[in-house]
Amino acid sequence: MDWYQTLFELIDMRSFSNLWFWIVLAVMWSTISHYGLGVPFDMVLRARRHGGQYEADLEDLVRINTNRLLFIARISGLWILGFACFFLTMLAILGFLYRNEFAQALFLLGFPMSLVGLVSLSTARLIEQEAATGERLRKRLTRHRLYTQVIGMFSIFVTALWGMYQNLSVGPFGG
Repeated sequence: MDWYQTLFELIDMRSFSNLWFWIVLAVMWSTISHYGLGVPFDMVLRARRHGGQYEADLEDLVRINTNRLLFIARISGLWILGFACFFLTMLAILGFLYRNEFAQALFLLGFPMSLVGLVSLSTARLIEQEAATGERLRKRLTRHRLYTQVIGMFSIFVTALWGMYQNLSVGPFGG
């Protein structure tokens, strides 16, 4: 028995039956929904409750992250978009046309994250255009979190359905 076979017996490469895939999915969406635009949501809540220095810290962190995100988008946004579309298309074709389960899993992780990226870019642009501060800024960040959570819930639902379908069709009950 060679090391390659041993490794693949130890690590189940079927993504949807692997516990690590589901852990990654849960941690990814938990982290993304907590850190909207790179700002922890507890800072938004603390700024709402206490104001003052907490409000100033929130505005500074949002300004830094928003300027950084918009700078990257303006300088290399088309290249990033092109590569992202290429990789997502490649994963979709490999996964769903050629039935590669690993590519399906990566697509079901990556595609919703690209939507969150677009929502983040839109929110950053709106914050910059409005020069949002105070209550307006907190409202934008809360709305961004809500959109992220809706995308996450739909993504987890679709991924769970597809994973159950894959496990039933490939497992002991399927063909």
